[in-house]
Amino acid sequence: MTAPDLLVIDDLSKIFKRPRSLADRLSGRPASGVRAVSHVDLTIRRGETLGLVGESGCGKSTLARTIAGLIAPTEGSLRFVSSQATGRPPRVQMIFQDPYSSLNGRWKIADIVAEPIRIHRLRSGKADIRRRVDELLEHVGLSSSDAQKYPHEFSGGQRQRISIARALAGEPEFLILDEPTSALDLSVQAQILNLLRSLQDELHLTSLFITHNLAVVQVMADRIGVMYLGQVVELAGRKEIFAAPRHPYTRLLIDAAPGMDVHDRSLHPIAGDLPNPAAPPSGCRFHTRCPFATELCRTSEPPQTVAPGGGIYRCHFDLDLSHLPDTGLPADHRHPAVAR
Repeated sequence: MTAPDLLVIDDLSKIFKRPRSLADRLSGRPASGVRAVSHVDLTIRRGETLGLVGESGCGKSTLARTIAGLIAPTEGSLRFVSSQATGRPPRVQMIFQDPYSSLNGRWKIADIVAEPIRIHRLRSGKADIRRRVDELLEHVGLSSSDAQKYPHEFSGGQRQRISIARALAGEPEFLILDEPTSALDLSVQAQILNLLRSLQDELHLTSLFITHNLAVVQVMADRIGVMYLGQVVELAGRKEIFAAPRHPYTRLLIDAAPGMDVHDRSLHPIAGDLPNPAAPPSGCRFHTRCPFATELCRTSEPPQTVAPGGGIYRCHFDLDLSHLPDTGLPADHRHPAVAR
């Protein structure tokens, strides 16, 4: 039985507009802008972790901040579905990428962790709040005595544990993790990932986990969305997306990732740089780097297609049709990568 939806995103876009230049004003042209997120449709179910991967600059963090309410969408909508048990929308907390800038250096750890408790009135009285702070610090592998210290007295990994404790203090039902380990050393990354995984299992959190590391998302996520230049170009279950990627960008990401257990490395690493989001290519946004692009890819934007297994992808062709049983799709939908 499929879990109920917690978050529904419909045709969401975020455009960062630039101030009009003198030439724009004289000519009457409107201000230009960067479409950082472009027409995203996404649903996150209760109890699942959705991983979002892609290169730097593809719009992952902008989408996360829009979901968190830190910035407003330009177009489209997103809505949180109220819980039947509580009748209210879920509480949302976010863990940021940089543990050095996300903590207020002038506050003691006790005040940092206690802030969400006070704002949401989850405990009453100083003694109850302090007990809860001590519980949270111990829960993330720190000591209750750390509550009286300042952020500069901790390492990067310890600061991220404090950030996790602060997020949990708000008793969230939905947790956004924006590259929570990318600023840490490899050995510390493993410790934080193990902590996050155990907390997910223990607290049954619904999560959006953003990363550029495929090995991380393979461990942390139930479903995986792949973003490229502001669009979600593929979304599928973890097993399906690694075993049978349907978009060339997904396939190239997997082939290029070190240490991934893949059986087919016939494709070369991704060539070229991410195009300028302010002037995206015509047609399929990936065609300038895709080794299989045709004239159709250069001139026509691909529709969002539903795969036989329930995933979605944005490509004029299906990269994996040669590896699947008969799907009933016409033969001319086979991607040139597998047709030859």
